[in-house]
Amino acid sequence: MERSGNGADSDPLLFVYGSLKRGMANHAQLQQAAWVGCARLEGLALYDLGPFPMAIACSEPDSAIEGELYTVDAALLEQLDRFEGAPRLYQRELYHLNSREAIWVYVGRSRQVRHVQRLSSGCWQGPAAIFKRGGSPPANDPPRPATAPEPKPPARPATSGPVDGAVAPPPS
Repeated sequence: MERSGNGADSDPLLFVYGSLKRGMANHAQLQQAAWVGCARLEGLALYDLGPFPMAIACSEPDSAIEGELYTVDAALLEQLDRFEGAPRLYQRELYHLNSREAIWVYVGRSRQVRHVQRLSSGCWQGPAAIFKRGGSPPANDPPRPATAPEPKPPARPATSGPVDGAVAPPPS
């Protein structure tokens, strides 16, 4: 992918793969950024967290994720760091495209996705169906687990005699 500038005197590139992509709930965060194109980034695996995905470093052969590239400035990167919860939720890390061009990408930690479904396609299509029912949840809301009705305590048997082998007192 060709760009004018050598990286030192031009705005950095940002790779997005989730809710910041075109057509997704949080794309408005990039209204000040210039779209460069679509890209495939190797060395990452993608996990579906419901309302948003998370990329994790992966050394497996052929691991790659699909996303979009944007030219951003330092002020927008700072704003996106706050939006993405960096450095708590995500880390903004420098990766390289096959063209060796340096790009920023928000990456999570493997412990954050240990019980989550990996997207083998490497491409996130949008929020899971449960989050689409009443519209998208607010961007900063954590995923809510599905709630089941609380189980009722087991009924005690109706007995007039001793319980659990206790001896009944003599009748008075």
